[in-house]
Amino acid sequence: MHIQFQTCHSIKTLPLTWNIPESINHRPHRHLLPPPKSTVTTTLPPLKTSKTHSMPPEKLEIFKSLENWASESVLPLLKPVEQCWQPQSFLPDPSLPFDEFTDQVKVLRDRTKDLPDEYFVVLVGDMVTEDALPTYQSMINGLDGVGDEIGASPSPWAVWTRAWTAEENRHGDLLRTYLYLSGRVDMEMIEKTVQYLIGAGMDPGTENNPYLGFVYTSFQERATFVSHGNTARLAKEGGDPVLARICGTIAADEKRHENAYSKIVEKLLEVDPTGAMLAIGDMMEKKITMPAHLMYDGQDPKLFEHFAAVAQRTGVYTANDYADILEFLIERWRLEKLEGLTGEGKRAQDFVCGLAPRIRRLQERADARARKMKPHGVKFSWIFNNEVVL
Repeated sequence: MHIQFQTCHSIKTLPLTWNIPESINHRPHRHLLPPPKSTVTTTLPPLKTSKTHSMPPEKLEIFKSLENWASESVLPLLKPVEQCWQPQSFLPDPSLPFDEFTDQVKVLRDRTKDLPDEYFVVLVGDMVTEDALPTYQSMINGLDGVGDEIGASPSPWAVWTRAWTAEENRHGDLLRTYLYLSGRVDMEMIEKTVQYLIGAGMDPGTENNPYLGFVYTSFQERATFVSHGNTARLAKEGGDPVLARICGTIAADEKRHENAYSKIVEKLLEVDPTGAMLAIGDMMEKKITMPAHLMYDGQDPKLFEHFAAVAQRTGVYTANDYADILEFLIERWRLEKLEGLTGEGKRAQDFVCGLAPRIRRLQERADARARKMKPHGVKFSWIFNNEVVL
């Protein structure tokens, strides 16, 4: 079976980032320069609007006071190692005799041979995003009041971050091995992309502020849940039920992690409604940027933009998904009914609660413009420089 994707004729649609259009913001968004074509470093200039340690010091006590709550309400959302799935459960068994192992690899290759190049572009992009895990752990550990100051802290915040990282680590391992065995992708270019990305880091705009950090992770975990869920659906339609199960299993992990981070924001809205509401408004003004927004393969300075366009076109992650996630979190956090806010908090509440319809309207206009433009192709090093129509 071969998947037929609906064609969209331009990457000028809203980018499949965790981003939203520039025109809805109250202030200019920071412009990210493409990584330089260097074989040694990918140093990016400091972003002018970046801030650090923006949370008032007196709010550190809030997170200290919530440690017992985190132990009782957040840590149970982790799974004991012995109850967790492991990548090997989904892969050919290397302990088998050589002929049996190679037969399993051949079956895997037969399952993936009819999946289109577009599918592998989005699957590789998802894998690269998962593989930049050291950056994400560093970002969370850099949040004031909840970081792992000694590397093995017994604080429930630190315990969560380490165990969350361990659970997430399986995602990239599994996807990378499956892609390697499929023979459909250029692993050297993928590996270079991962190295460039980890070296470049990320700038989610969280400012070492756990209020902002937990809003970001709530949104981002749900976005990855959506993305992996859609790659699961497309794999099933394309005739690879094992890959569908892999992507669906990863999506389930992301959903559980989203629940944990959303519960933290929910609690912050309870104990500090204005502070939490302002953080949500701040992150939505900045736009929720995908963790891999600085991805680069050494060749294409617009790699992330091109990957995002393919994901938008194939329906793996779209601007409408962004709006859906925002509406989901507004409902979960009951933001429209939130009371006890200051004037500034109420303004943030109005901004956030009115944002999703504006995103959808802008997407409709972008789609209309895209339909009038001629299609063009972009070559992806990840798939041996095969061209994908955008």
